[in-house]
Amino acid sequence: MNDHISTHEAEEDARNADILIWVDGTLKHRNEAVVSVYDSGFMLGDGVWEGLRLYNGRWTFQDEHIARLFEAAKAIDLDIAMTPDQVIAAIEETRAANGFTTDAHARLMVTRGVKRLPFQHPRLSTRGPTMVIIMEHSKPKIPRPVNLATVPHLRGLPMTQDPKLNSHSKLNCILACIAAEKAGADEALMLDVHGFVNTTNACNFFIVRKGTVWTSTGDYCMNGITRQKVIDLCHANDIPCLECNFSLVDTYGADEAFLTGTFGAQTPVGMVDGRVIGTGQLGPVTERLRALYKDLVGA
Repeated sequence: MNDHISTHEAEEDARNADILIWVDGTLKHRNEAVVSVYDSGFMLGDGVWEGLRLYNGRWTFQDEHIARLFEAAKAIDLDIAMTPDQVIAAIEETRAANGFTTDAHARLMVTRGVKRLPFQHPRLSTRGPTMVIIMEHSKPKIPRPVNLATVPHLRGLPMTQDPKLNSHSKLNCILACIAAEKAGADEALMLDVHGFVNTTNACNFFIVRKGTVWTSTGDYCMNGITRQKVIDLCHANDIPCLECNFSLVDTYGADEAFLTGTFGAQTPVGMVDGRVIGTGQLGPVTERLRALYKDLVGA
């Protein structure tokens, strides 16, 4: 398969050529928005981030995203040096400066700042933190269900790098994505340390079997905000939903499969490891959950 796609495919938008990016309190044209080569994020992947989507003038689940950002920063002992309200104000400043009203995506990144020497010790970061807000016109454009390949890269144990942490250190997921593309798929399906189906390199993963929605226990994956909203929608609308361990055998025999994430919301999966899932197209349960989610976010 040569026509690889991604769960982050977006429509081309010429307006993005002139976006303004928030860098440490200053709005700069994208061509002038830079950070130091000594920045700990560039040098070591030492930072945390969040992605937000704008629907009809409202950042969806903004408070939950900001709370998760501050929790992640605390976990890595990074002082954001702003309050949550100040971060929200910076997002709003960036939105207003760019004139965004809907179908926009924001990437909010905070690193430990600029280092005085190119080594890893956190005390060497003497200026910072660094905060960047990239905001673009962004409307998902995923032309077909995505195809996945199971890869040897795992979402690991919390004592290595906790997969619940939204950190800049994404190499494990990048290597998984590369392995999937080498296998002819779009993205990677990753297992947990026990061999159960877990998540993809970029999104949370769900299957549907006999009308019941299944997803992982959440022990070894990013507990995505969109993931939780789908689980909540299932419970609120009498759609059976299990958070459980399940295998590739369960997955291959599923009637439907889909991914969740802030950018793509619910993205259907057509194939896993060369096995067509259900009809290979958007299934009825996924379609219903899409409609319920659109109502929830006002899209």
